[in-house]
Amino acid sequence: MRTITILSALFLLLNSAYSNNKLVVYPAPEGAPLNSDFTVKVRIPGEEWNDLAEYLVKVDEVRGTKHVIENSSMSYFDFSGEVEVSVTSNKGAIQTARIRPLSYGISPEIKGNTLSFKLSQPRNLSVEVNGDIFHNLQLFANPIDEFIPDKKDTSLIYFGPGIHKLENGKINVPSGKTVYLAGGAILMGQVLFEGVNNAKLLGRGMIDHSVKMGVMIANSKNITVEGIFCTQCATGGSDSVTIRNVKSISYYGWGDGMNVFASNNVLFDGVFCRNSDDCTTVYATRKGFEGGCRNITMKNSTLWADVAHPILIGTHGNTPKPDVIEDIRYSNIDILDHREVQVDYQGCLSINAGDNNLIRNVVFEDIRVEDFRQGQLVNLRVFYNSKYCTSPGRGIENVLFKNITYNGKNSEISIISGYNEERKVKNVVFENLVINGKLITDNMPDKPKWFRTADMARILVGEHVEGIVFKK
Repeated sequence: MRTITILSALFLLLNSAYSNNKLVVYPAPEGAPLNSDFTVKVRIPGEEWNDLAEYLVKVDEVRGTKHVIENSSMSYFDFSGEVEVSVTSNKGAIQTARIRPLSYGISPEIKGNTLSFKLSQPRNLSVEVNGDIFHNLQLFANPIDEFIPDKKDTSLIYFGPGIHKLENGKINVPSGKTVYLAGGAILMGQVLFEGVNNAKLLGRGMIDHSVKMGVMIANSKNITVEGIFCTQCATGGSDSVTIRNVKSISYYGWGDGMNVFASNNVLFDGVFCRNSDDCTTVYATRKGFEGGCRNITMKNSTLWADVAHPILIGTHGNTPKPDVIEDIRYSNIDILDHREVQVDYQGCLSINAGDNNLIRNVVFEDIRVEDFRQGQLVNLRVFYNSKYCTSPGRGIENVLFKNITYNGKNSEISIISGYNEERKVKNVVFENLVINGKLITDNMPDKPKWFRTADMARILVGEHVEGIVFKK
């Protein structure tokens, strides 16, 4: 009797565990641009495999000083619980494979030209075969979409599965409205929030990869964008904006991923950016938007800069009416790549104060930087770039780098530099900075007494800098 009771309990436990497994896949609409490099399947353990659509997306490869557009792949699905993923390379045998971010610790099993792995939580991934990062698979394993669209709701603008062409190439979202892009939907045009309040863009669908600046939020308040795929998503002159689980991939010149111009209270949560210019920026006055920035947060996100910076703060502002950029935080970020030949535009974690901007109270925390191709780990400068600025910045103050790790060999020498005695970099703290497994502190045992600690981190500290500390 006791044995039967134990077996019954185990059965109920297993049944409960499997009942938590949910999987939603979305077929590609007829006429969608697809890529045949991979065959991707997903299933709940023990059940039938489900085929995924493999969309064609383009990325920018820099070869020397030339830009070459490459054809990459993208697939997506929703799940909860646990799923198994199978990726078959249709180009031939898989010799090596990696799944990034590396911090997730996902080790695929390889058999011939197929790799497989399990997921137990939503992830935005890059699946790379035989060292190829340009013809890879961007795989977006989303959480289950909790929003259930009611097509009778007059506040809902619904785009179901299929390809949708927009009149004049864009949709202006009114105040109080929600635009819903269903999985399997492709929108041929921009989604614009301009001068509106309390509006949303939700779903699992795509804004077509040919649409530059797929989402624009301008002079608006209380805006949410969640779950969709696009090339770029910019915020200007706005307040109280949330951008969550949005995937941005661009391939053309000046293809910044997620810009912020003259806005306050902006949250990025769980985004993925692979871009042909800066992945994410915080600027003051710029593009017709006026003022500084306050309370900008990015967390739980993945950044991949095929060109320029993963993170850039501060270049643009208003010289006659100086702006302040303050209270900026980046936390729990994986940086997969950084590739920039021009020294003026290098830096995974970059603050460049121009145009009389004062930049203060910035936190970079729990950031893992993988071995990027070319650039610098850190670049903090009060500078005057005559190409983009009309004056140097006023200063950079109170910057914390906490729990930053870099593993690699391609980083060039980082730079921290002020401009003059009135325009300095002040009060920069590195707490638990680890480079290739070595903790960099002012009291590290193998640092010669005559060395600056910054030398051990390969950081050039220039003039007009004060208050740099390296600690545990």
